[in-house]
Amino acid sequence: MRTLVIGLGNPILGDDGVGWRIAEELEQEGGLPSGVDIVCLALGGISLMEALEGYDRAIIIDAIVTHKAPPGMISTIHIEDLTDPFFSHLSSTHDTSLQNALRIGRELGIHLPGEITLVAIESQRVYDFSESLTPLVAAAVPEAVRLVHELVK
Repeated sequence: MRTLVIGLGNPILGDDGVGWRIAEELEQEGGLPSGVDIVCLALGGISLMEALEGYDRAIIIDAIVTHKAPPGMISTIHIEDLTDPFFSHLSSTHDTSLQNALRIGRELGIHLPGEITLVAIESQRVYDFSESLTPLVAAAVPEAVRLVHELVK
């Protein structure tokens, strides 16, 4: 089973870079099963769908801002359970939502993952120019790394 782990976000916008940070930690740490690839991306929608081509499973790591949970809280969400098509970075303001891109891709016969899980980290500062995460979001990184290891097994 080919699995793609995606760190999604922007590494120069504070907490928005948490997906990249976790992906980088996973890459440096190693120990993932064979057949698992790791990439960092900044775009959702069709670009994200194109990155998923050829994989059986995907784990997307991203910052979220819901104001319903404390900063640093980690949630796992299956893409089918998302009711908001413009959730986090899964969509692009200049194209479409990931859910719509997946539907179109499947209609075109593109091999896309049957299972897509989001690892979402509640964040607070996602628009501030900074390469640093806020303390509570930074503290969540080791737990998110552990969770991704668990998900890929």
